[in-house]
Amino acid sequence: MNDRRHRPSRPAKARPPQRKSGPARPVDVDPARLAAVETLRAVRERDAYANLALPPLLKQRRISGRDAALATELTYGACRAQGLLDAVIDDCSNRPLAELDPKMLDALRLGVYQLLRTRIPAHAAVASTVDIVRFENGSKLAGFANAVMRRAAELDEQGWVDKLAPARAEDPVGHLAMRYAHPRWIAQAFADALGPDELEAALAADDARPAVHLTARPGEISADELAAITGGDPAPYSPYGVRLEAGAGDPGDLEPVREGFAAVQDEGSQLVALAVTRPEIEGPDLRWLDLCAGPGGKANLLGSLITLDGGSLDAVEQAPHRADLVRKATEGLSVSVHVADGRDPGLEPGFDRVLVDAPCTGLGALRRRPEARWRRQPSDVGELTKLQRELLLSAIKLTRPGGVVAYVVCSPHLPETEGVVSDVVRRTGVTQLDAREYFPDVPDLGDGPGVQLWPHRHGTDAMFCALLRV
Repeated sequence: MNDRRHRPSRPAKARPPQRKSGPARPVDVDPARLAAVETLRAVRERDAYANLALPPLLKQRRISGRDAALATELTYGACRAQGLLDAVIDDCSNRPLAELDPKMLDALRLGVYQLLRTRIPAHAAVASTVDIVRFENGSKLAGFANAVMRRAAELDEQGWVDKLAPARAEDPVGHLAMRYAHPRWIAQAFADALGPDELEAALAADDARPAVHLTARPGEISADELAAITGGDPAPYSPYGVRLEAGAGDPGDLEPVREGFAAVQDEGSQLVALAVTRPEIEGPDLRWLDLCAGPGGKANLLGSLITLDGGSLDAVEQAPHRADLVRKATEGLSVSVHVADGRDPGLEPGFDRVLVDAPCTGLGALRRRPEARWRRQPSDVGELTKLQRELLLSAIKLTRPGGVVAYVVCSPHLPETEGVVSDVVRRTGVTQLDAREYFPDVPDLGDGPGVQLWPHRHGTDAMFCALLRV
């Protein structure tokens, strides 16, 4: 029967769906940029460290190769330049920065960083940023983000610095602080320690992506062997150091690091640990102490040296999880780890050499912890210097007469360096040695007696070391 009236009609569910009102979310959002912006969010919301938050995200999403390199560069770069980026966004927005949606602000920071400090074409930086904002916030905010990004693209980095920074002739520290994306108080701390002539070089080096440094475990592998295996170069100053180029990949994937023959450790950190081993002392020299040992880099180096000599190292760390890291770093060595407060660790005095790697502002390692420069505040310093003095006084009490104490901080800030040492020397009457003698072949160490390393002079973190004879 051919009566068309009896043919079944098309089922309603098979009809083309009605288009919903409102814009659709984009199908494709660049995964590398999305991982970067989510890491910025973790830094902002949870005080996460970018170098700890990003790698597992890349692994989970199987982002590798050039995409992983892009995500890493954008994440660390945007963290490092946050102050400059915020100043540009604020100038390009008709709303105060504090009133912007925080998730959108994360995306804008990432986008403006691409405009100012990468060779990514402006149209790609704008489009990818708008895509992320649309994906996460919807079209209304995407339009706002588009307007901000287009205004930001009107000038290059130097143009924005010229527009927004204080005039260099009137306020050189403020100008350089914005030019190299540092809080002004930190730039002033560098100027106080270094003098005005080298401030720009110091801030520029601090604003650059650092090379990776490795240390070869003494007795297991030489620096030359480690360099040959990893494709790096022997470090210029540390006999156990190797330097790899920035962007050489995850150093944790290197076989010597996985096997425990080497560790990731800045060359400056190696040098200050070695300094405590070098002054001559009379009598026995087999009982050493690392009073603030977490996470274990210096304990690994000192423990290796004292184990080769038949002695032992006691390592004190107050935080249990960091004490576990010390145990892992020193596995197989003559090292005893104690979970205790270094100000009163409950150990028998009489140590021959004591290292005090005291908690500090970390202003000397800002290039390796890009988000830290925006977290630290001048108000942090007073509490830290009080703790540093107490730890150094404890170390002196634990050291035998004739023994040596090394006071170390990863900061060039004068209240944490010379201020703490001069106060403790005055209180105790111990003798401060000229530490420069114990950094052989390291140039430009200043007037002494303490040693201040610098990224722009030595390619290391800005480590400080003072040596005291008890």
